[in-house]
Amino acid sequence: MAELKKGNVVIEGKTKIVYELPDCRGQVLLQSKDRITAGDGARSHELEGKAAISTATTSAIFELLNTAGIKTHFVRKESDTAFVARKCDMIPIEWVTRRVATGSFLKRHPGVKEGFRFCPPKMETFFKDDANHDPQWSREQLLMAKLEVGGKVIGADEYQILAQTTVTVFEILEKAWASLDCSLIDMKIEFGVCSDTGDLVLADVIDSDSWRLWPAGDRRLMKDKQVYRELQTVTAEALETVKRNFAWVAERVPLLSPKPKARVVVIMGSPSDMGHCEKIRDGCQKLGVPCELRVVSAHKATDVALAMLHEYEGEGIPTVFIAVAGRSNGLGPVLSGNATWPVINCPPLSGDWGAQDLWSSMRLPSGLGCGTVMSPDAAALNAAQVLSLTDHVVWSKLRARKLNIWIDLIRADQKVRDDK
Repeated sequence: MAELKKGNVVIEGKTKIVYELPDCRGQVLLQSKDRITAGDGARSHELEGKAAISTATTSAIFELLNTAGIKTHFVRKESDTAFVARKCDMIPIEWVTRRVATGSFLKRHPGVKEGFRFCPPKMETFFKDDANHDPQWSREQLLMAKLEVGGKVIGADEYQILAQTTVTVFEILEKAWASLDCSLIDMKIEFGVCSDTGDLVLADVIDSDSWRLWPAGDRRLMKDKQVYRELQTVTAEALETVKRNFAWVAERVPLLSPKPKARVVVIMGSPSDMGHCEKIRDGCQKLGVPCELRVVSAHKATDVALAMLHEYEGEGIPTVFIAVAGRSNGLGPVLSGNATWPVINCPPLSGDWGAQDLWSSMRLPSGLGCGTVMSPDAAALNAAQVLSLTDHVVWSKLRARKLNIWIDLIRADQKVRDDK
């Protein structure tokens, strides 16, 4: 790949430089520096290799969030120390989410003991102003400031969207890190307004400067920048320890997006139901859930149906079975009566016999637990929700989906008000 042509410097900060990309409309290059800072820049040191570590961490985190369905500025990793992003006008607010009380929160709230757990997570905002040490702003202060960024005023609707997105991003990354037995204690993120579309997107970088991360939930094992902040004396040896911690994180971030470890198997009683089943498969794929289609009749080939069931359960891959059978639905109940994993009925209802077909799926003998849903999309969603209990990748897609539906409703209400 040819090297990108860098244009003028858009902005230069303590740890990165943003360049225009003349040949890439609406995009910029974020180049990280080998520098670590703390205390609004009062402490600052060169740290060879940090740029590559930061870029690797940020790129993997944004790829995870993009895949989940969060709107971000990240386009692609360009080199070991730089990535391409959508050009944004940055909102001068740090959005902080806390799961556990520690750090500055304890200083601002005397009487709260370290380790107090926030359920739901606590969200706070801080105005970016180094000279005044990034003062905390309440919702009311932020709204009264009427910040105008990229031609957009940050009003009540924008605040709601950014606040909900902040917590959602935290919860997705919290689940991801928990899969590696690491506790995400708190984190800060920033947002921008896309220069070409006006979209609100997650922006800047997300790396070990952005969070507190405690392996096994043990503060003594922390792998984040707090180690650097707490150094009494900054020595070459101490900086090497900080660098090793950051590298430890960068090495594990790709593990936060494992290949799917769960699946849906749609079993149809007749190939005539293929169209209905393909809709279920399409719904699963949108949610990142692998889906297989099979054909077997519980009435006419009971032995084959049970052999198929035992084959899947014997593989040990968490599976949700979706039974597609009309008329007299024996398929779902037979599978449910012989399976330990969940079975969902999704009968292809017809206009003439719909009520009877539905009752054959819902009126079950005792001892059976298969549920029934009528639409293919609902069947796929139901199955994904079951699998999300043990698969954080699926969970992240569902969590982002919930956020995006909520944002669409806020925007629809905003449009109705504006059209009056």
